Amino acid sequence: MKFTIAKEQLLNGLQAVQNVVGSRTTLPILSNVLLRGEGDRLVLTATDLDVTVSSSVQASIERPGATTVPVKKLFGIARELGALELDVEVDDKHGCRIKAGGSYYRINGLAAEEFPPLPQFADNRKLVLPQEKLKGMLKRTSFAVSTDETRYVLNGIFVSLKEHRVTMVATDGRRLALTDEEVEASPEGQLEFIIPTKAINELNRLLQSKGDVEIKVTENQAAFHLSGEQGGSTLIITKLVEGNYPNYKQVIPAETSERIALAREEFLQALRRAEIMTSEKSNSVKLAFSRNSLAITANTPEVGEACENLAINYKGDDRAIAFNPAFLIDPLKALDDDEIFFEIADELSPGVIKINGPFLYVIMPMRMS
Repeated sequence: MKFTIAKEQLLNGLQAVQNVVGSRTTLPILSNVLLRGEGDRLVLTATDLDVTVSSSVQASIERPGATTVPVKKLFGIARELGALELDVEVDDKHGCRIKAGGSYYRINGLAAEEFPPLPQFADNRKLVLPQEKLKGMLKRTSFAVSTDETRYVLNGIFVSLKEHRVTMVATDGRRLALTDEEVEASPEGQLEFIIPTKAINELNRLLQSKGDVEIKVTENQAAFHLSGEQGGSTLIITKLVEGNYPNYKQVIPAETSERIALAREEFLQALRRAEIMTSEKSNSVKLAFSRNSLAITANTPEVGEACENLAINYKGDDRAIAFNPAFLIDPLKALDDDEIFFEIADELSPGVIKINGPFLYVIMPMRMS
């Protein structure tokens, strides 16, 4: 294989794929990036066997072929080279020679045949979405994914697609985030699957504000094909979380007694300031609603206390309810709306955050000390 590539193109491809490569791996091939060149494209692929990322970039391919080289070494060399263009040639023993200006490097590689093959996906179970829409849905839910590995079925985002609507849900048992969007075409039948955390992180990193994403699903894997500019594209393939997602609809309160409009940014900043006065042992803030006023207080014996007063439009009975401030801050940071609606019933019932749009967040209260 022999090709010439702009330094910027090679770095873009390597940055897209190298995140999935672990620092400690028992199989040497998993430390390598697969380079496959044909036509005017170089396709770079890296995997940890759970998540695979592939990126296609522009290159001038003189002799097509494929090889694998250690991804961190190749990235380090490409990043530090002063030249804007690199000439790369691979010999029969998988030695990869790189020339750029007065610099010359040779990296020992491994045969492309040793690299794990990519799974195949049928066309009938697919969904196409604007990348910006998927990126927004992930932003509004991914913060609520559980990190508790004993409840592995919650270690991901549940995706349900039926009747031209895609719904995404994440929960860790103490809070739940839900968003849904209309989609133009829906695949045959209903699709339900759970995207694991590592794949969510890669999607959050690689999704753009332009272009579409094509999602294909099998029983235990999903592929996300992201179309980019100048003919470039990125493919993310992931194993899915196995198991049945719990019935999240049971958690959503059927009715609440008060619906209070709050300025999102003002509420967020007040919570951030009050959170400073909480501790690991005492990590709750109390929201006390009274006529046209909301008092946010944190009282931690070993730290001190905080009180933030906000003027709000509230005509209901006086009531107080306590929450983990971090769990209130997360959705407020993920939303762009100027106004949110906070729904409460009593101090023992969950609170609900809504917006004028397809988003819902349920948060369990904490015991008031």
